[in-house]
Amino acid sequence: MMCPMHLLKLEEHMNELDGGQILELLTDYDGALEDVPAWCDKTGNEFVGIDEAEDYYKIYIRKTRKTIS
Repeated sequence: MMCPMHLLKLEEHMNELDGGQILELLTDYDGALEDVPAWCDKTGNEFVGIDEAEDYYKIYIRKTRKTIS
């Protein structure tokens, strides 16, 4: 998904989690490497890290807030 759709889907899935849970996001979109950490800063969630595979990235985010607006 291209910007901003990947961030909208991310927000949708984060809203389904409880505080403290970690979301694993799989993507092959290079732009997410900058967009997701910036989104975490903006929303107050914790950017945990990135694992890089040959064809995709795994991005980990810990939900630190009860709701995202």
